[in-house]
Amino acid sequence: MTSVVTAEAEAGHPSPAGPSRYGRMFPGLAPLVADLRLPVRAGGHGGICDAGAMPGPGGDDAAEPAGWPFFGQLIAHDITADRAPITSGPHPEALRNARAPKLDLEMLYSDGPIGSPFLYDTGDPAKFLLGRPDGGDVPRNQQGVALIGDPRNDSHLFALTLHATMLRAHNRVVDLLRDNGVTDVFEQARQALAWHYQWIVVHDFLPRLVGLPLVEQVLDGGGRWFAPPPGQAWIPLEFSHAAFRYGHSQIRHTYRLARGGPELPLFPDLVGFRPVPAGRRLDPALIFDLPGHPPAQRAKRIDGRLPASLIALPEQVTGTVDATAHRSLAVRDLLRGGIAGLPSGESVARHLGVTPLPADERSWPQGTPLWIYVLNEARHHGGGDRLGPVGGRIVAEVLIGLLRADPASYLSREPDWRPTLPAAGPAFGLADLLTLGCHAQPAS
Repeated sequence: MTSVVTAEAEAGHPSPAGPSRYGRMFPGLAPLVADLRLPVRAGGHGGICDAGAMPGPGGDDAAEPAGWPFFGQLIAHDITADRAPITSGPHPEALRNARAPKLDLEMLYSDGPIGSPFLYDTGDPAKFLLGRPDGGDVPRNQQGVALIGDPRNDSHLFALTLHATMLRAHNRVVDLLRDNGVTDVFEQARQALAWHYQWIVVHDFLPRLVGLPLVEQVLDGGGRWFAPPPGQAWIPLEFSHAAFRYGHSQIRHTYRLARGGPELPLFPDLVGFRPVPAGRRLDPALIFDLPGHPPAQRAKRIDGRLPASLIALPEQVTGTVDATAHRSLAVRDLLRGGIAGLPSGESVARHLGVTPLPADERSWPQGTPLWIYVLNEARHHGGGDRLGPVGGRIVAEVLIGLLRADPASYLSREPDWRPTLPAAGPAFGLADLLTLGCHAQPAS
């Protein structure tokens, strides 16, 4: 039985109960109370979340290319940059001192050429400083530390490659603007890239992940459960600790970095926080369907299981842990949701007016942790290709709600705006932005 949710909370306003930019999307729902030993058993080696060494190529392929969960990871990094510690809800004083969550590519730009000059080309400060000419790495200091706006984007080769490609895309936008006579080029290039990125989130990323009908419903009618007013954005724990961790179940055990090359696991072989080794450059056309290239590798179907490389994360990613089980990303995800006091997936489904999953889809006696429920729901309703009604609703309302709460986003300033950068087809998408970045030339 759930308690009554206040009208304020229903509209997406968390109660001010602590110093953070995080709150609860469904504050009236009781937390799932479960034995914390269950996540260790379920998410550890040999548990129900352990997919092991995965089938061979094609054995569990999803419909979408392999790169999309990594793009989702960059979105997560972008909206969580410089956040205060997580508590039960935002506090007015903290809101004044913390950066509001935005999809504005701060992970690239940081404080701009004046505040973060080490990111930019001293010969042309409107452009980013790039790494080696082949685009396979970013600039690094003498100890191999990446000189980028968000160090989390150096955690593995896929995030780093996307980051580097977007740096090059910005530089190409600078060139295009100069060709058109623009003088205040940096700020216009920054806005252009941010707005095209936001367009991609709404019109390319979300339709693939949650389905176009739900995206259109939230765009037309607004968020029912999450609708922060302009300038007062926050991040629901149900999103950050559960629904938007769907991508962990889309990771394959192995990937090819180049056509005909060997298959390598994400961890430890492709771990970051170091210069990219020779021969380890990732061709973006191997993880995204780019114009003029053969189809890319596909993502793994979402099924509630994680590959071996995520069940045993390397120490470079986890740091020192108290128990071996805490190297498992599944264990960490489950413990995170439990410690945060998230409600069960079944209770969220009922709250949304959705019929909970049938009993044969459940394996948790007291209710399914929300993260696992979102993954099981994707398998049951979407064949492992997209999120179901609970996970999809949370993700769509939060990402679109964050854009609407940002006075500088295209949805707020010019909702009828359309992309202006070159596109291979009638609709601009991530493939076009990556193509722009892949074709950009390094600075002299």
